[in-house]
Parts: sequence; structure tokens; C-alpha cells
Amino acid sequence: MWQKVANWNTLRNQMLAGFVFVMIIVLICAGAITFNSVSTLLNTKAETQMKQIASQANGRLEAILTQIDMLTLQAVNDTYLQQLFLSNVQGKEVTFSERQALSKIANHIQAYSGVSNVELYTTSFVRLFPLDDQRMSDRVDNHWIEQADKEKGKLVWIGNDPKEPGTVLAIRRINLIDRWFSNGGYLLVRINSSYFDFQKQLTDTGSHQELLVLADSSGTPVIPDGEVTDEVGELMQTSSQTVTIKQKRYILVKQPSEQTGWTLMILYPVSDITDGISVLRWAIIVSGAIGSVLFIILSFLLSMMITRPILRLMRAMRNTRQGVLTPNLTKTYTTELNDLNMTYNQMVDNINGLIKLVYEKEVIQSRTELQALQAQIDPHFLYNTLEALYWSLQDKDEEELADLVVAMSDLFRYVIGSPNKDEWVSMGEELEHIKRYLSIMGVRFGSRLVWEINIDDAYNHVLIPKLLIQPLVENAILHGLEGKTDPGLITIRVEPSPLGAAELRITVSDDGPGMSEQTLQAVKDAMERGGAPSGKGKGMAISNVQRRIQLYYPALAEGSRGLSIHSILREGTSVSFDIPIHKEDNDDSTKQNHTDR
Repeated sequence: MWQKVANWNTLRNQMLAGFVFVMIIVLICAGAITFNSVSTLLNTKAETQMKQIASQANGRLEAILTQIDMLTLQAVNDTYLQQLFLSNVQGKEVTFSERQALSKIANHIQAYSGVSNVELYTTSFVRLFPLDDQRMSDRVDNHWIEQADKEKGKLVWIGNDPKEPGTVLAIRRINLIDRWFSNGGYLLVRINSSYFDFQKQLTDTGSHQELLVLADSSGTPVIPDGEVTDEVGELMQTSSQTVTIKQKRYILVKQPSEQTGWTLMILYPVSDITDGISVLRWAIIVSGAIGSVLFIILSFLLSMMITRPILRLMRAMRNTRQGVLTPNLTKTYTTELNDLNMTYNQMVDNINGLIKLVYEKEVIQSRTELQALQAQIDPHFLYNTLEALYWSLQDKDEEELADLVVAMSDLFRYVIGSPNKDEWVSMGEELEHIKRYLSIMGVRFGSRLVWEINIDDAYNHVLIPKLLIQPLVENAILHGLEGKTDPGLITIRVEPSPLGAAELRITVSDDGPGMSEQTLQAVKDAMERGGAPSGKGKGMAISNVQRRIQLYYPALAEGSRGLSIHSILREGTSVSFDIPIHKEDNDDSTKQNHTDR
């Protein structure tokens, strides 16, 4: 049994470990999926924010470039400027006052834009404004002039001015409208680089940790930034979305400008994203660890709630196998285990009831036989003595006494019986025993005892527990004829029961003094308690028969049926009971078939 308990504990531990392992795997998978989903969400949010910043920065840049483009276009299309440059192309010399009048156009451009200086050159690269003799070829490379000619009037962005750090140059060819848009000269503007530093003007940039870099076509930063100035060239060449600058990782977003050929680059710190992911990672790890510990504890408690009642029930069953039928009184929180425990307790109660039933039946059977004999008599000695007495009386011609001895011998044989005989007898055998008993009692009472037995021969084969009727007859003689001088009638009737065709009713009645209502109630109470009325030696036979009927016929006991006593003072007493025609196999002691004697 203990080996089975150990095996059960091992199996329980294995199942618990497997269940916990599976749930930990589920928690890990759920944590990984959650972490991946949130990480993707954070990355998507950062990417969306960067795209928004890039879109705003590019829009701001395009607005600045468009403003300068429009102002310079208005300047080159100015009527005065057109007439002045047309006269110059036609070979007319431009006077000092005419050149000085160009300042109005330059001031207009500078007033409405970030342009810090405006320069006008002729087709021979001679500067008309400002008023000095510097040539345009000294200001910009020839390929930018060629590029301006190629664009035919569009603004060309050169980039950083090598001669004026912190400024940006742009050039536009002046097309003469009245001369079929031919080349009339050049407009050169210089803008401060700070004009393009619009990072602080962007909206929704959070803590402004991102870096904004604007580089011209040569890779020179237009907006100088101490953190990334030296790495702008590498940033222009790389195709990776993640770069490392001074041991700090950034996400790089490039936004090229078709209008200028410049590149707008936005660097977003990876730490701003991973900080949230790191917090999330640790939160998932800590919550997963706490959840795993709580799950293990709760699983163990749940396992104990299920297995502990089962182990207690197994111990109770082990005690039952050793002969100790004790119920398991432990209550559990599980309905199924409570039902199982209740079923086991009911089984123990039924087994104990059956054991008690068999024990009482054996005790009452032995008590009945002993009461009938009133002593332990050796059967062989008794039979030999009675036989010797019988032959002695025959020799003396005492026929009546000899018949009495024979009746006593048969009575003792019936009562004592053989140990191998069944305790069930036929109705005919039981009534034959009653006749012998009445014959012997007739010697004592003489003519005062009158008796009759009424039974249909068809009922003689019905089986009945031995000595079930004789105590009632004895009781009727003892209480019905004692103290009576007149003849008394003892009647035994066996007839169909009015309660059912499958039952017989056996009635033993006398015409003696009867009982009062108080005495009758006292006898009934004593019969229910299983003893005699208080202070008297009466009623024991009735209680004995009542208990035997309950033991041998449990179906009748369940219906609270048994002996029925009716008595009328000075008229007599009648005791009756019902039995089934077919014997009930209610326990092991009644399973053998009756055999003829």
C-alpha cells in the first residue's frame, strides 16, 4: 500500500513538474511575443516620428529655397535691371549712378529673405554691383557658371562659399526678355548658413535629441554641427540605416532635395528607442519571474488540495483492508472528491451494518436455541436416556408416558438439530414441532389446554426460520392459561396475507385474560427496544421474534413491518406477522438451499 502511495506521489510530482514546465514555456512565449510586439510598436512609432520630422524639415527647407528663388527671379525680371543689362550687352557703358541704382533691387532681396549679399555680373564676369572691380571667376568655379548657363535662368545652388565660411552661394543667369531670353549676365547671392538652421522651429520634436544635418552636393555641411561635422562625408556615402558616431548609435534618415542637390539628414538616437524597450524587457522578465513563482506555488497548493484528500482516503481504505472499517470524515473543497468520500463512507456504513446484522442474527439464533433448551445438553446422552426411558415405560405398559417421551425426544432433536443443517425449515416441519410442544404442554395443563392449527397443505413447503413460531405459542400458553381454571384455546393460523398475494400471515391467538391498554403499550415499547417490560420477566419472546423477523426479512424491516399485537382485556390476545412465500437471500447465512431432513 505504501508502495502505491509512493508511486502516486511520484506520479503527482512528475505531472506537476510537467505542468509547471509547460506553463513556464507558455509564459516565455507570451513574454517574447509581447516584447516583440511592443518593440515593433516602439520602432514603428520612432520611424513615424522621424519621417514626420524629416517631412517638416524638408518642407521648411523647400520653403526657404522657394522664397529665395522667387525673390531672385523677381529681381532678374525687374524692368530697370533688364534695360540696364540689355544696354550693357549692346555695348553701352553702364554709368556709376546706374550701377548704384541697383542697390534698391539688392535691398529688396535682402529685406525679405536670409540673403546677406547680392552681386550682379555681366556676361564677361565683370561685377556691376557692388561697386568694385572683382570678377565673378574669382568668386566661383567656372563649372558653376556653366551649370547656370545650362539651366537657362534657373537658380543653381552652389553650396558653401570657400572664401566666406558660414555662408552659402547661389547663382542665376539673367535672361534678357527683349533679346530672346539670351544671356545678359549673372545674379549671385550669398546666404548665411544660420538661415538654414531651422531645427528649433520644427514642431513635435520631443526633447530635440535628434540631430539635423544639411550637406551640399560636395558633402560639406551647410549647417555646422560639432558632433557630426567630421562624419558628414561618411554619412553621405553609407547606405546603412544605423550609424555610430562617437560611440553613440543613431538611426539615419536621408532626404535629398531635387531643387538644390543637397541632402537633408536626420540622426535619431537609438537609446531613445531602446530605453523604452529595456524597461519593457525588464518589466516582462520581472513579471514573468513573479508569475512563474506564483504559478508554481498555486499549482503546488492546488495539487495538494486534490491529492491530500485522495491520500487520506487511501489510508482509510488501507485500514479497511486490515479489518478496521472506519469512515473518512475529512471534508474537501472539491465536489467530486466529496462525492467520492461520501460514497466510501456510505460503503463503510453499509458493510458495518451488514456485519452487525450477521452478528446479531447468529447471537439471536444461538440465544433462541439455548432458551428453548434452558441448558447445554449433550445430544447423544439425552437421546440415549430418553430411549431407555421409553423402553422402560413400554415394558410397564405406560403407553401415554411412552408417547410423551417420544414427543420430547423429537422436540429435542428438532431444537438441537445437527450443526450441518440449515437454519431454515419448512412450514410443515415448524408446525409439526409446535404439535409436539403442545402435546408435552398438554401433560402439564391437562384438559385446560385446547389447541388447533389451521393451514392449507399448499403452504407446508414455504420456508421459515426455525423456532420462529414456537416462542409465540409458548408465550400464549404462559400468559393465556396461567391462573385460568377453565379450558383455554390456543389457535395457530397460516393464511394468505391481506397485504399481498406473495405473503403469508401467521397468527397465534389465545382466549386468556388479555391486556389493558397500558400493559399492551408497555409490551409494544419493550418490543421496539428489544427487551422485556420494566420490572417483569415478560415480553422477551416477543422481542426475540420481532428482531429475528427484521434480520431474516430486511424488506419487511424497511417497511417498518413485523409483529402485530392485538389484545382485549378479558377476551384474549392475538399476535401475528407476515412472511414472504419465497425465502429472501439477504445474506451469506441464507444462501444455501433448504434440504429435506
